[in-house]
Order: sequence, then C-alpha cells, then structure tokens
Amino acid sequence: MTVTRRTILLGAAAGALATPFIRVRPAMAAEFSYKLANNQPLDHPSNVRLAEAQKAILEATSGRFDLQIFPSNQLGADTDVLGQLRSGGVDFFQLSPVILSTLVPNASINGVGFAFPDYDTVWKAMDGELGAYARGQIEGAGLVVMDKIWDNGFRQITSSTKPIETPADLEGFKIRVPVSPLWTSLFTAFGSAPASINFAEVYTALQTGIVDGQENPLAIMKVAKLWEVQKYCSMTNHMWDGFWMLGNRRSWGALPEDVQQAVADNFNAAALKQRADIAEMNGSLRGELETSGFVFNDPDPKAFEDKLREAGFYEEWKSTYGEDAWAILESAIGRSLA
Repeated sequence: MTVTRRTILLGAAAGALATPFIRVRPAMAAEFSYKLANNQPLDHPSNVRLAEAQKAILEATSGRFDLQIFPSNQLGADTDVLGQLRSGGVDFFQLSPVILSTLVPNASINGVGFAFPDYDTVWKAMDGELGAYARGQIEGAGLVVMDKIWDNGFRQITSSTKPIETPADLEGFKIRVPVSPLWTSLFTAFGSAPASINFAEVYTALQTGIVDGQENPLAIMKVAKLWEVQKYCSMTNHMWDGFWMLGNRRSWGALPEDVQQAVADNFNAAALKQRADIAEMNGSLRGELETSGFVFNDPDPKAFEDKLREAGFYEEWKSTYGEDAWAILESAIGRSLA
C-alpha cells in the first residue's frame, strides 16, 4: 500500500468520526476556551487541517487557548451560525464569502460566474488585491477575518434527470443553491428554478425530489455522498468559492497579542495546507466518483458565459458591486466581463 498525504488525511479523519466535535483537552484548564464552527463534514480536509492547527495553537500558547471545533452544521445552518458569530455565541466561523454576502454584500465578488479560469488566477487574486478588498469589506461590517482564504473549489452541477450540456438544459431546472442573492441571480439568468436551501438539508431535498439537482465542488460531493441521490455530474466550473475564517471582534479583542498571533499564524498556515490537500484530491476525485456511480460530461463554459452576458447578469452585478470593486475583479482576472 502506498502511503500518501491523502491516505494520512482520510485515516486521521476516520479516527475522529466517533466524536461529536474535535477537541484536544489541555492538561490544565485553559485561560481561553473558544468555539469554531463550519458546515464541512468531519473528514473534509478543512477539518483535518483545523484539528492539526488546534493542537499547534494549544502548544504554542502553553495550554492557554483551547479551541473546540464543531463541524457539519452541528451548531446550526450557515445563516444561523453567522448570527451566533455576530452575537458572540460562536467565536470563529468558516463561511463561504458568497453566503457571507447576506451580511457583507461585496464579499461575494469572487463568486461571479465564470470569472476565474483556473487556480493560478484564483490564488493570485485572493492572496492579492481582490482578497484584500474583500477582507476590508468584512472588517467594515464588524467581523475579524484571517488573511488566507481556504479552498472550497470550482463548483459543478449535478442532476438526477439529465446531464447539463448547454445553457438550454438549465431552463426550468429545479436546482438547490446556497442562501445567497448571487447564486439565485446566476441560475435565474439561465432560466432555472433555483431554491435556496442550507447545506444541512441538501441530501434530503435531493432524495425527496424537492429539487432535481445541486451544485458544489467535487470534494463536497464526495464527503456528502451525493452520488447516492444524483446521477449526472456536469463539469461546468461555473464558480470558484472558498471559506473565509471569520472571528467575533469582541472575542478576538479579548485575546492577548501573543495568543492572537499564534491563532492567526496557525489558521493561515492550515489554510495553505488545506489548499494543497484539495488540489491533491481533485487529481483523483472524478475517477472515484465515476466508480461510485456519477456519469460525467464536460460542457463548453463559453456558451454559459455568453448566456449570462446576454441575460445582463454581468452588467447587473457590476452595478451592484460598484465600479471600483468591479475594476479590481477584472484587473485580478486579466479580462473584461461586462
């Protein structure tokens, strides 16, 4: 058996599956005990790397900072936990910027349909001016945000009824989207029937036929076992999405500077490792999901982008985000969209 980083990741996650949340207990009572929530399953690379960061922070702070990690929407749906983060019921929260846009509208600018052609463009933008712009918007709304965004991935469309080959296949298509105006707008432009459903309810919505399809990165499809309730997977790459590590400002301000530094350094380092993990997983995920039962196809993304342009999607969102933000986006991707 060849031991790879992925083998280690999945093995580590499997060993933790019996626990309701990820916790490393300090030898003595910690001075600070904080909660971190996310919507990702326990064996997703995000939670594997967070478990490592948790231990590293505990060691770096000599047991003063105890982090409890609650994965898989255990503390509520995304929109609920965002409210808990703002009130201080949760201290840290990993959240998609496109969902965060319900509070910070311009945080979602990375999610504009078909903006990013590849990962090189993504990381140049999100570790550069576009990411800095988004963090400024988030901080302006009263939240703390770490420097490095975590990878969620390029999103693909699945269906229980038919492969999505052209924009016409999305007309009237009942598709689950996260709770976000941008996602709803994107699929409305295709003539679809988008339904905003929190991720915790997606499997059941697909299983019972409330919707015919959904869209997510392949890594999420794997850990959520969506092939059990979907048949076709169309590699549209229609959106890149990530996870900002958000913090409650009062909770953050209560930490001494050295503890803040240890937490930030380890969160940001874990984000970079998680990006590499997702890249490694993506190399084999399509084959694994085909074996599990998904039928894949590769539609032409240009036809979908042209349809969005024809429907006025880009002009609408250029107006929504504003000229300055749109200019930052187009500079980051090196081309004009609107």
